[in-house]
Amino acid sequence: MVKELDNPMTQAAFGDLVGIGQPAVSDLLRREIIRPGATGGAWLQAYCEHLRAVGDDRDPDGELAAGRTRVARATAEKVEMLNAQTRREYAPVELLGAVLTDIAGQISGHLGDLVPNIRRRLPELQASALAQIEAEVSACRDVCAAADLADADRIDSEEADDDAPGAE
Repeated sequence: MVKELDNPMTQAAFGDLVGIGQPAVSDLLRREIIRPGATGGAWLQAYCEHLRAVGDDRDPDGELAAGRTRVARATAEKVEMLNAQTRREYAPVELLGAVLTDIAGQISGHLGDLVPNIRRRLPELQASALAQIEAEVSACRDVCAAADLADADRIDSEEADDDAPGAE
């Protein structure tokens, strides 16, 4: 048998040697895993190298393993995000935007009632004081009306600055 490995081998003989059918050997030739006219030993060595590559989850260019790694990473990230949503640590941006809009509207409504309630409860309060309170309330309502998730970037940046060493 060793002597046969020093000479070119038929597809059928190689298939018998490694335990695969002739069509599988033909496929190995087509995919250039083994080379036509090479010795049986060269075919055996190339075939074993191919099996190691498949067993190691890599292909000659490394694309298969890299692709599987990317898919595994993306899958893990998706599962982590779903778990975080289940634990209510994260929520979809659309939901956060809707909640922010609703809360800002509620706050604005309460602020709109503030000056009339003060005027009713404290009739002795001077008009200039009420005007000052109304100006402050109006500024707060403007902040509520302008509330946007884009503010998250600014807030995140401010928090990062606050966490920086020496920031106090």
